[in-house]
Amino acid sequence: MSAPHSAPDEARVMRLAEIGFEAPARLLARYGLTLQRVDVGTPIPGSFWGDEEAGIIGNTVYARDDTPVHSLLHEAGHLIVLPPERRSQVHTDATDSIAEEDATCYLQIVLADELPGVGRKRLMADMDAWGYTFRLGSAQAWFGEDAANARHWLVEHGLLDSHGHPVFN
Repeated sequence: MSAPHSAPDEARVMRLAEIGFEAPARLLARYGLTLQRVDVGTPIPGSFWGDEEAGIIGNTVYARDDTPVHSLLHEAGHLIVLPPERRSQVHTDATDSIAEEDATCYLQIVLADELPGVGRKRLMADMDAWGYTFRLGSAQAWFGEDAANARHWLVEHGLLDSHGHPVFN
């Protein structure tokens, strides 16, 4: 679903510095995850793409002030969709499963509504600006018209309720 950033609009995406670490840390804690702040200029541990992209190791998501919010939610989503016993084995790359990747993308959009000042509309615009690719051309089109399998997967695994709202641990 996603690709390394290459879009010219990437500079306008929302970064953690704009919303702070407190609300994202509380959100991740609801899933038994820890958000670890990394100093600016320091490589982010567990980052698959490098640069300012969030990283994951075990139950910890690593991010800096310049990390895009969509990246934080995506990497956290990878850990959330995994059973707790698989999380401890994760270092940098969480899955090769298409179903889990789709569920992660869907969940990151839903979780954006849980962060003050973000919301799904902004997150989907940022995903498009960053260079995520979807068959229908945009995150919003995919989410609204082509993601029923991802939503079903999340409901089936107890991560969304039947109304599409997140279920927390």
